Amino acid sequence: MAATSSYDRLKELKEFDESKSGVKGLSDSGIKTIPDFFKHPPQTLPDVKSKSSEARTKTIPVIDLSKVNTPEHHQGVVNQIKEAAKSWGFFQVINHGIPISVLEKTIEAIKAFHEQPQETKSKYYKREESHGVMYTSNNDLYRAEAACWLDSLKAWMGPKPLDPEELPAICSKEVIEWDLSATKVAETVMGLLSEGLGLEAGKFKELTFSEERVLVGHIYPYCPQPDLTLGIALHTDPGVLTVLLQNQIQGLQVRHEDEWVNVKPVHGGLIINVGDFLQIVSNGEYQSVQHRVVANSCKEPRISVAEFFNLSKWKGDGYYGPLSELLSEQKPAMYRDFTAQEFEENFYSKGLDSKSLIQKITINYD
Repeated sequence: MAATSSYDRLKELKEFDESKSGVKGLSDSGIKTIPDFFKHPPQTLPDVKSKSSEARTKTIPVIDLSKVNTPEHHQGVVNQIKEAAKSWGFFQVINHGIPISVLEKTIEAIKAFHEQPQETKSKYYKREESHGVMYTSNNDLYRAEAACWLDSLKAWMGPKPLDPEELPAICSKEVIEWDLSATKVAETVMGLLSEGLGLEAGKFKELTFSEERVLVGHIYPYCPQPDLTLGIALHTDPGVLTVLLQNQIQGLQVRHEDEWVNVKPVHGGLIINVGDFLQIVSNGEYQSVQHRVVANSCKEPRISVAEFFNLSKWKGDGYYGPLSELLSEQKPAMYRDFTAQEFEENFYSKGLDSKSLIQKITINYD
């Protein structure tokens, strides 16, 4: 978004990238106006004034997992999760078995990493994504139309276990513990989602849905012009399932019935959302939905820790698509099979977006 005809966007992007100080560096410097490359087109920004009171009062479903292992309540929890994944694509789980102290320590450890001096963090700063650990600001900085107001620490936790020595010492213990905790919750939820499709509880685990894991610790620092940018632009998650832990600073918004719904943090709760991959595998039964994060107007940073789960082993013929057990004459495949290469190329060829792979592989029966 050029302010003047002499504005050199690529030069500014490179200067920002090469500084390795991230958005937090800009925020800490006390700037009053944000660089032009962070400014989003007006039509993509939240319209705070026109929010309906209904949108403000709506909330994503909150599901209590405390009785998931009791025979008389188990099916009820399956039904709740199935309905939430179909109609919302997002829900919060409470009483999931992870102590609140672990949640709080994880948040504090990610915050502590981001609050280190630039020279300490910069040794982890890079652009190539594949394995190990990286600290970056906007993984799609050069691909997206506009940058977003956040920095991220990424750690590839599986299928090959990450060497703890690769992690920053300030958060190593907590990241490893959180990976185990988040995976445990994800596998519980995946079992319930699998049952919701009429499959065995262990089906998704058997399909390696919990093996390929990336942990991402975001910081959304204070933004001096939050009405001109976003924390994360509108998108859907490309993978199977996401488990999200966040502090009490609000910012996440979910698209539901053509309205943006604010997700209020529930103390001790974890947010779960369906990814594009799960929508495809479930043959459209479960829905990945658009979401975004508004830029942070609070002096206190917003911290979130997302664990993304992606399938790691492809079918013997190298393709993946809807599960054959879910297909019939009455319910034919909504999507064609696709390859790992198609999945990767689609994700890394552009900025964050919504369901672009789903759009490419949807079968038109007309």
